[in-house]
Amino acid sequence: MVQLSSNLLYIAFILYLLATFLFSGAIKDKRHRGEKKLSKFALIGFILTIIGFVSQSGYFITRWIAAGHAPVSNLFEFTTFFGMMLVGAFIVIFSIYKTPVLGVFTLPIAVLIIAYASMFPREISPLIPALQSNWLAIHVTTAAAGQAILAVSFAAGIIYLIRVVDQSKKTKSTFWLEATMFGLIATLGFVIILSVFSAMGYEAKFDWVNKHGEQVEEVYHLPALVGLHENELKTDNRLEPLVEMPAIINAKKLNTVVWSLLTGAVLYCFLRLIFRKRIAHTLQPLVKNVNLDLVDEIGYRSVLIGFPVFTLGALIFAMIWAQIAWTRFWGWDPKEVWALITWLFYAAFLHLRLSRGWHGEKSAWLAVIGFIIMMFNLIVVNLVIAGLHSYA
Repeated sequence: MVQLSSNLLYIAFILYLLATFLFSGAIKDKRHRGEKKLSKFALIGFILTIIGFVSQSGYFITRWIAAGHAPVSNLFEFTTFFGMMLVGAFIVIFSIYKTPVLGVFTLPIAVLIIAYASMFPREISPLIPALQSNWLAIHVTTAAAGQAILAVSFAAGIIYLIRVVDQSKKTKSTFWLEATMFGLIATLGFVIILSVFSAMGYEAKFDWVNKHGEQVEEVYHLPALVGLHENELKTDNRLEPLVEMPAIINAKKLNTVVWSLLTGAVLYCFLRLIFRKRIAHTLQPLVKNVNLDLVDEIGYRSVLIGFPVFTLGALIFAMIWAQIAWTRFWGWDPKEVWALITWLFYAAFLHLRLSRGWHGEKSAWLAVIGFIIMMFNLIVVNLVIAGLHSYA
């Protein structure tokens, strides 16, 4: 059952990649530009996306059966589910607006998210007591679905900004748009560097003192640039940490983030050398014929739908479960704080859009910032900051 589940996920991953190339081909197909009817490329790409989504849904169901609980209890399971929901949201929105360029930017983000998830332990493990509740499925799946719908607004925002930002000169807009491109490339860098060292079988064992004053063992699968609190290297011929972190920081996972940024920087420089221009500038030909009003509407509708779903899952259901599990609705845990920050930001997004008329480029920038906040919550808060949600 577990092997079947993994195979279904791999199939979905490949189909999403194929669909991305087909949507790209649909953009270049001049015969269907300006028509409401889908080109052959776009239609096949959409069908492959649906088949991939069905395959990934099969992964989710078979893993649920094998585990005996909703497979959203660790970072691998949650992130793959988030990727699946992003594709599901794209399918619904594409069926309404029929915009192939949305597939060119949304599906690669989903592929990156699934690839990112696959770098974490994939074994099925029993639920810890705090997670043994039906609220696990209710809270986490609803929160992930809300984030996924909101993430579609990021794809629409990136399309809009690549189209309208003037790349002929250096400005704040070109800098921050390129910084966003670097963030996506750094995620790919994480996948690459961890895959390389995993293939090499790299392993370094450390004894260290945790925040409770207990001495425990930790295994690194990347060279230790960032070290654990009061650590002692137990494996010969391995790199000693360059810096040591306090016990409140998850140094092993912070080390992974540092390696991702370094690899992303190398990969980014390599791409700049190849294309001889900014990454956003390189992507401009893909969006030169987009309808900006339509893309702006897609971004706004995504937030309008995703915001209440996120509110329900990440705040209301979360507080109900927190009361049941920890006898309090709110405890200022890092994950809770960043969920609230995310909610406040998208509430401000809608306020500025509806009351202040922040349409077009301003709205697109807000969508990008909102996605960055969500990714900070998913990556940095989950990986680096110790809290009640650290098991995720």
